[in-house]
Amino acid sequence: MAASQAHLDKMQLRQNYRNLWHTDLMSTVQHDPPYCCLSFWCGPCVSYMLRKRALYDDMSRYVCCAGYMPCSGRCGESRCPEFCLATEVFLCFGNSVASTRFLLQDEFNIQTTQCDNCIIGFMFCLQQIACIFSIVAMIVGSEEISEASQILSCLSDMVYCTVCACMQTQHKVEMDKRDGKFGPQPMTVPPAQQMSRLDQPYPPTVGYPPPAYGQPNYPPPQSAGYPPAGYPPSGYPPAGYPPAGYPPTGYPK
Repeated sequence: MAASQAHLDKMQLRQNYRNLWHTDLMSTVQHDPPYCCLSFWCGPCVSYMLRKRALYDDMSRYVCCAGYMPCSGRCGESRCPEFCLATEVFLCFGNSVASTRFLLQDEFNIQTTQCDNCIIGFMFCLQQIACIFSIVAMIVGSEEISEASQILSCLSDMVYCTVCACMQTQHKVEMDKRDGKFGPQPMTVPPAQQMSRLDQPYPPTVGYPPPAYGQPNYPPPQSAGYPPAGYPPSGYPPAGYPPAGYPPTGYPK
């Protein structure tokens, strides 16, 4: 009972997340068409790869259904996490996709947009309607209702596979963003700059253009006779300079 309440509290908390998915479900086909097709035809394999990647390839962190189901932690995951994950994605494919989604949402505080909620809700409603039609067709025995239930079941399966493929592509794009595979590249460390030291007469000219032709370096090196011998001349300034009483009293200094 306490675990169920904790999951309900977590679902309530996800509604207050402020970040958004990098791409919504409607745009995943445009963002990465090849991966979307791969997710459609090989859904369990993609789910396996995405869960492992969501765990930063550290399978010691693996828990069945990412810890969101009652069976989590009770399936011997610590002894053989790869086999348990393979079993999860093939036998509980829908739960594996949803668990990876919850894992990413909780890690990056990502909320699900209203458009995505409508698409997921439509998928669930269509499955429920197809199930109801199948039950009614079995009870009544009508050929028309049975044929309609088969059409609805086929349609709901197509929608389910399509939405799961778009979800997994959405997860892949988000982890591409996390791993820095697109977008602005991280700032590089600037090259080391040569700083002036106390034992240098003047800062180095590294990074500055060389002097123009005929223009001496500043300040001229000591070996070039700078300053010239006898400069300043002896007796400079002359004795008695400045004169006494200069500046006059009251003159601002």
